[in-house]
Amino acid sequence: MFQFRIQGRRPLTGQVTISGSKNAALPAMAAALLTDEPVKLTNLPAIRDVHTMAAILESLGAKVNQLDRHSFEITAKGVKSTSLDYLMGRRLRASILLLGPLVAKHGRAILPHPGGCVIGTRPVGTHFDALRALGATVEHQNEYYVTEAPQGLTGAYIYLDEVSVTATENAIMAAVLAKGQTTIRPAALEPHVVSLCQMLIKMGAKIEGLGTHTLVIEGVDRLHGCEHRIIADEIETGTFAVAAALTQSAITINEIPEDLDPIVHKLTAFGVDLDWQRTKHRLEIRPSQLKASKIQVDTWPRFPTDLQPQFGVLATQAEGTTLIHEWMYENRLNYLEQLETMGAKVNRLDPHRAEVIGPRRLQGQIIDSPDLRAGIAFVLAGLAAEGETVVTGAELIKRGYQDIVQKLSQLGAEIEEEGEEEPLLKLV
Repeated sequence: MFQFRIQGRRPLTGQVTISGSKNAALPAMAAALLTDEPVKLTNLPAIRDVHTMAAILESLGAKVNQLDRHSFEITAKGVKSTSLDYLMGRRLRASILLLGPLVAKHGRAILPHPGGCVIGTRPVGTHFDALRALGATVEHQNEYYVTEAPQGLTGAYIYLDEVSVTATENAIMAAVLAKGQTTIRPAALEPHVVSLCQMLIKMGAKIEGLGTHTLVIEGVDRLHGCEHRIIADEIETGTFAVAAALTQSAITINEIPEDLDPIVHKLTAFGVDLDWQRTKHRLEIRPSQLKASKIQVDTWPRFPTDLQPQFGVLATQAEGTTLIHEWMYENRLNYLEQLETMGAKVNRLDPHRAEVIGPRRLQGQIIDSPDLRAGIAFVLAGLAAEGETVVTGAELIKRGYQDIVQKLSQLGAEIEEEGEEEPLLKLV
């Protein structure tokens, strides 16, 4: 069993540097399949999900050369297989991002239903609807989705019935090599979607409307290689800001992304004393008088669901009643049950809404991590709690947070890893 052991109520101080974004890294790696030329990606986070995606690309025939801890050169000229191993696909939710590139470049993709965190129903129908609009056929055979376009894809108007980030990314990656013009709306606006478009433009794609809900793409015959730096992780930035606010600490968060408006807005709404230096990519958090505020998740540029559990923990230390409305995933509020065992006061209104009443003094407990974001929320709760907290299932947390134990320890937290992690998939 791999777990984190935390001694709570230790003040944090100092500086922490934000890593590259997991949510930007994985689609960028998938996009490397769209060209035969080398693609160099830098500032990749050193996390399990990136390593797993690299192993998946190699299993398809791509060459992945790790240049240093945060840089890969991916050459997909040798890709022969368009069928993903079932177990490898089930290890990574982002394996669905291979759909668009494989069909666009090779005319076929055979993928299992993707795995990932268990936070509720996450249908993939919107992905396949987008490919169908471009002329592909989709069949569900046994445990696999078989998507084919042997004559290539043709540009079309794509209406996404949900503003899905990964469906938007798949539609974009498919459309850049389709014949003619494609319009995608409503497209997701998340920073990593914009970053993917910027990378594809470097590769020769013709995309207009970046950062808007309407993308217009003129297909090209081929794409070339490029070098692309992965943007900083806005979710990690928000996580460390909450860690400081929970522990009444003063820290400086460096190399943050420029687009942080919904996160800084919500921190301020909770009474967090901060100094956001946008052009210097720096956020300073100071001890604060916390107050309750509504947490309403939505698509970007509103408050992201991936920070809802962390802010739910923050609500336990804020004066008043915080209403959480998590409409995206029906299981994403389940972490509140374990927070209650630590002393949080929660009124669960329905699967998508809950009230958190604060402030409450939390007590350390043994807590099992059901998914990545709930897991890091329990780590934050452990930092604020009296006594010792043990978070089991910690390998899930390391899927998305680079060097999380080391970074917290350098700030003064008393946290350590215990046990053996599951081995990483072997790279050639």
